[in-house]
Formats: sequence, structure tokens, C-alpha cells
Amino acid sequence: MLSLAVLPWVHRAWTKRRTDKKATEVGREIEEDSISTDTSDDAQLSGSEEIRDREEAPPVASMRDKLSKARAAISDRLKGIEGGSISSSMWEELEELLILADVGVETTLDAVNRLRETARLEKLETGIELLGALKRQMEEDLSCERELSVSVSEGSVPVWLFVGVNGVGKTTSIGKVARRLTDEGLDVLLAAGDTFRAAAAEQLEKWARLCDADFVRGSEGADPSSVIFDSVEAAKAREIDVVLADTAGRLHNKVNLMEELAKVRRVADRASGQVCEVLLVIDATTGQNGLSQAQEFAETAGVTGIVLTKLDGSAKGGIVFAVEKELGLPVKLVGLGEGDRDLVDFDPQQFVEAMFGDD
Repeated sequence: MLSLAVLPWVHRAWTKRRTDKKATEVGREIEEDSISTDTSDDAQLSGSEEIRDREEAPPVASMRDKLSKARAAISDRLKGIEGGSISSSMWEELEELLILADVGVETTLDAVNRLRETARLEKLETGIELLGALKRQMEEDLSCERELSVSVSEGSVPVWLFVGVNGVGKTTSIGKVARRLTDEGLDVLLAAGDTFRAAAAEQLEKWARLCDADFVRGSEGADPSSVIFDSVEAAKAREIDVVLADTAGRLHNKVNLMEELAKVRRVADRASGQVCEVLLVIDATTGQNGLSQAQEFAETAGVTGIVLTKLDGSAKGGIVFAVEKELGLPVKLVGLGEGDRDLVDFDPQQFVEAMFGDD
């Protein structure tokens, strides 16, 4: 069993992959019966488009291009600060800018207070200098370990659990992660732990076929823990490198459902399996509500990182700072589009520059 200390995520154009008869047939099936995400709001996966993406591998747009909506929401205030001198009104404008970006009130006040001290010590005078100091401070605030791990004890199967409420793009995110992992040469098994929605298992199975990944599902309404247990045992027998486990979407304030999730977490850690990542999928467009979700899931399931979807379609990218500041949870992956190459590593420097950098 291959045990990797750390899985490096490579930012590069994807190479041409399997275009054999099986992939073509799967693509045709998906085109006829498109894969829907957790809700109708999520992007649909077209098989022919996916296969064409793998063949053509167009250049990946920059983080700045992808975050144009979030930047547009604060661009006027940024320009106002850039063109002025530091004053009491400018500090107010800066606070409004950060709150508008959905950094959160508490996180904003803390950031501005520290920035005031920096401005005093460094004798900053202009808005441009102030924004430069803000960017440096934010990059430092976001400096933490983000690499996804498959490090487990010898003989154990690495398990990644994906958790979150319905409608955030959880199952689609699993499929995109599976694609990346299989492209890197790992053997992957997808576990359909959402037994309450047949559509979720069907969607995951199509992703598995498209990625040449193994797949395990249970009957509709079956105990999710038993599906995860069977998946881990199957992965052990087949010498699979990592299990990606879906779980049923649940509201973070429903106690019985959260207790069930805790049980799934415990079962996944038994016998042959070892949970090394619990990834909470959050829709960036929900803003600060995503923070309350993260708090509950972190306590119940031992969340190790955040997958922030739909960041390109949100004006609320500041949730990144609130989650990391208040919960100490790193954002590990971000969704910057509908394509399967648009779920990427979160790069703090690129993110801060895209949000607050010069035009």
C-alpha cells in the first residue's frame, strides 16, 4: 500500500488523458443525462465538454480574472483609498471596504487595529502605502499549512471525508478531486456515503467511471456508516491509494444529523481506514453564514480544511479571512469556475493580490 507523506498539487495545464472507447461512451451518457450537482443551482457536467477539455487543455485564467466579481464590489473604495492621504475618514473607508468584502466585523476590526499600529510605527502617509501594508498583513494572516495529506500508518487506507450542507457543490467537488488524483497516478475509490439521495450516488458513479476510479455504494436509505466501512475494506483489498467519501448534506443546526456524521467519522477511522482529511465544502456566495456552518462541522467531524466553491461567482471572498482567523481552519481548495480544472489549490498571495492589488 503506497503511503505518501504529502500530496503535492501541481498547478499546470492538464495533459491529454484517456480518449478510448470507454471514456467516449461515458461522456456520451453524461451528455444525454447530465450530471447535476447537489442542487439545480450547481453547474452541470457535460461529458463531451469534459473530454474536449482534457484534449484541448486551454490556458487557465488568472486568479484576478476569476475574482473579478469580488473585486468589482470594492474597486471604487480601493481607488478612493489609493488616491488619498491617511486620515480618520480613510480608516473608516477601509473598514467599510473589508466589511463589504465579507471579511466579517470582528475580523475587520482586528485587522484594522493592527494595521493602525503598523502605520504608526512605519510612519505611513499615503493610501497606497496603507494598502501595501494591508496586503502584507493579510498574506501573513493566511500563512499556514495547506497541503492535502494521505499520510497514514502502515497498512491503513487514507480516507478523505467530504462534509457540508446540501447545495454547496460537495459531490461535484469530490469528482473534480478524484480527477486530479487519478491524473497524478493514484488509485482512487469513491464512496457514496449519501444514501438518502439516489441522484447523489448516481452522480458519483458517473464521475468514477469518467476518472477510472473504483466505486462503492449501498442501497438507498442504508446506514451511511456501513457504506463507508465497506468502502474502506474494499479499498484495502484492492490496494487503493485513497478513499474519497461523500456524506449526506445536512443542516449544521440539526443535532441528530450531526451526530450521525460523527458516527461516520468514527467508523471511517476503524480497522483498515484512517481519516487524514475532513474537508468541509462551503459555498462562497453564502458569506458569513458559511462561518456558522464551519463552526458546527468543525466540532462534530474534526474538520481539517475548507473547500470553498463558487468563489468566482461571489462578491464575498472575504469569508476566507473570517474562517481562518476565527476557526483556525485552512482553506485548501477553491472553486474558480465550472470546469474540472477550476478546483485549485488556494494560494494566499494570489488571492490577496487579486482582491486588493493595483489595477
